[in-house]
Amino acid sequence: MQKILLATACAASLMLTGCMTAEQERQVAGAAIGGSLGLITAKALGANDNWTVVSTLAGAGAGALVARNRNNNTCAYARGDGTYYRAACP
Repeated sequence: MQKILLATACAASLMLTGCMTAEQERQVAGAAIGGSLGLITAKALGANDNWTVVSTLAGAGAGALVARNRNNNTCAYARGDGTYYRAACP
């Protein structure tokens, strides 16, 4: 049963990639990488199941935002007084 579910999920994700733009593909990849890093970090630190879910979702959100900002080629810079400004990335 688990193999059938995994095969169905893989086939569905392949079908959806044909409907996505390049920006959406970058965001999905960023979310996948961020989520996996959040999961790995939570497991490495021995977090309970609730914190593992939270860290995975937070990593996915952060990864999607990083991918979006790379598309615009803007970075956030600290002013030193607690505020930030956006400018072109180096």
